[in-house]
Amino acid sequence: MDVLEAIKNRREITRYKDREIEQELLDAVVDATYFAPTGNNLPSKDIIVVTDPEKLVTLKETTPFMPWIAEAKAAIAITGRPDISKYWLQDSSIAAGYCWLEAVEKGLVGAFGAIYHAEDAEESERRESHARKVLSIPEDRRVVAIIGLGYPDETKPPKKHIPREEIVHYEQFK
Repeated sequence: MDVLEAIKNRREITRYKDREIEQELLDAVVDATYFAPTGNNLPSKDIIVVTDPEKLVTLKETTPFMPWIAEAKAAIAITGRPDISKYWLQDSSIAAGYCWLEAVEKGLVGAFGAIYHAEDAEESERRESHARKVLSIPEDRRVVAIIGLGYPDETKPPKKHIPREEIVHYEQFK
C-alpha cells in the first residue's frame, strides 16, 4: 500500500476477525517498530509483543478507553527510557507510527491505546502501573502506548480533516 494513502485513510479499527496473525507478518510489524529512528540513535525504547489472549483481556483494564484490546489478536506495547534519552517520548511515538504503518502494509489494522498521560500524572501512574504489572515492565520505563492489532472486522470511511490551508503554513505562521 502507498504510505501516503495509508496515512490519509487511517482509521482506528477496534473490531477484529477471529483470525490469528501469521508470525511472519507480526515479525515485520515488530521490525518496523524496532527500526524506527531515535534521537542520537539511542536505545530509548523497549517493545513488548503480546499474543497471549489472557494477557490481552487483562490489558483492557489499563484504561477505560481500550476495551477492544481484549479482542485483538496481538498487541505491541512501547515503552520509553527517560534514563537513556530526553527524547524518549518522541522516540516511542515515532515507533508507534511506524508500527501502525507496517501493520496496514501487511493487511492488518490497529487501534492506539494511549497509556502515558502527559497532563495527568496520577492517571498516567495508574495506567502505567497496570501495564507494568501485566507485562512485567521495569519501573524505570514509561509505558507510552499499547497498539492492538488484528485483521479488520469493520471498515470506516476516512476521517474529515480540517482544511489543509488552515494547518499548513509556508515560510512563516499565518
